[in-house]
Amino acid sequence: MKEIVNEVERWRGRGEKVAIATVVATRMSAPRPVGSKFAISESGAICGSVSGGCVESDVVEEAHEVLETGKPKLLSYGISDDDAFGVGLPCGGEIDVFVERFE
Repeated sequence: MKEIVNEVERWRGRGEKVAIATVVATRMSAPRPVGSKFAISESGAICGSVSGGCVESDVVEEAHEVLETGKPKLLSYGISDDDAFGVGLPCGGEIDVFVERFE
């Protein structure tokens, strides 16, 4: 959380809504550990990471819906290690990411 605190405070100081995505579970190999955080502002600014870049763009889209509705989401992502290597991703595995509006 330390890595995103300053940015989140800055965005909130400007009156922006903010969503926080947190890795809540991993299976097999995963690029980021449980507890990793990724923050998304309503204007589209981002900081932190939940996947080393593999799924962040989808998390951003889902976060904007969470910001609009106020309803949190549990997202799951996965790819086999062999498939991940073939498309140039750092690792395979599965991650579950919880996205919620930061109040």
